[in-house]
Amino acid sequence: MFLEKEIYHNAVKEWLLAVAITVVVFFLTSIIKHILRKKLSSFAAGTVSLWDDLIAELAGRFHVIFFLILSIYVGSLKVTLPETAQNILKITFVIVSLIQVAILASYTIEFWIEQYRKQKIDTNAEAVTTLTSVGFVLRLMIWAIFLMIALQNLGVNISTFIAGLGIGGIAVALAAQNILGDLFASFVIVLDKPFVIGDFIIVNEYMGAVERIGLKTTKIRSLSGEQLVFSNTDLLKSRIRNFKRMFERRVVFTIGVLYQTPYELVSEIPKMIRNIIESKAQVRFDRAHFKEYGDYALKFEVVYWVQGPDYNVYMDIQQAINLDIYKQFQDAGIEFAYPTQTLFLQREANDATNE
Repeated sequence: MFLEKEIYHNAVKEWLLAVAITVVVFFLTSIIKHILRKKLSSFAAGTVSLWDDLIAELAGRFHVIFFLILSIYVGSLKVTLPETAQNILKITFVIVSLIQVAILASYTIEFWIEQYRKQKIDTNAEAVTTLTSVGFVLRLMIWAIFLMIALQNLGVNISTFIAGLGIGGIAVALAAQNILGDLFASFVIVLDKPFVIGDFIIVNEYMGAVERIGLKTTKIRSLSGEQLVFSNTDLLKSRIRNFKRMFERRVVFTIGVLYQTPYELVSEIPKMIRNIIESKAQVRFDRAHFKEYGDYALKFEVVYWVQGPDYNVYMDIQQAINLDIYKQFQDAGIEFAYPTQTLFLQREANDATNE
């Protein structure tokens, strides 16, 4: 009978049963994953807890290859395989399982870091920056540990392997000096904190808000919308201006009035400007002086401090000051100067006689 015929130490019906178990287990696990993820996602959408969101995401991160290897391994238990084949299948299942667990563990760390970032980015950007770097180290450690376990299952001598890494690491370090330089620079940025995520910085002629501090590069969103990417090493070598840490903004501006302005009005201008500035909120007046005789104007220099770093607040205050100065100058009959030249013509004496 055909079903009783023996192939590789197993009857045909045993092989068919093993294949059937493999197919059933594969489709069952795939269907369970799909249903479970859908149900969990629906449930998580109606709650405020983050645990169910995490579980729903983890359910969706079981890879199809893991289910396939699991199904083949379960199906193989119904037949007698050669020892070599059985060991290969077992080791493959263990390694794929380790990789799957590492993926889940790595994503769990990434998930909680992302949730912390969303909650704290506006109030504690420094902690977010530090935790992002710590999260990378934890994920790296997870993959390193699972790699060691996988190698041990493959029969590799871990002690010899680690010793070999020490020698090979020197060669790799020499070949990847720039990459390692950026890697260490990223840790310096995280520990020293010249800037953190959310800070507005200027690097040479480039400016923008820090979006992400990576292992090799730092990404900045410019005012015009494009993303600027800087090497971490280059950033540490540059002069960085961090406006997020500005507690007060010093403002200096100059105005000019006509030379024909009467002395009495000229002497009143510093007092007028001082009264205008002191009437504004979030402002600390410094000084207002008749600075110099310009080419076409009497120039006054004004200095005040905006008590806060926000650029929009500064511009609103400066606009209000400019409007008040314009109004009071108009009421007092003081005219602003603009670039002019006066040309004097003189006839020669001979020309006057001939006429």
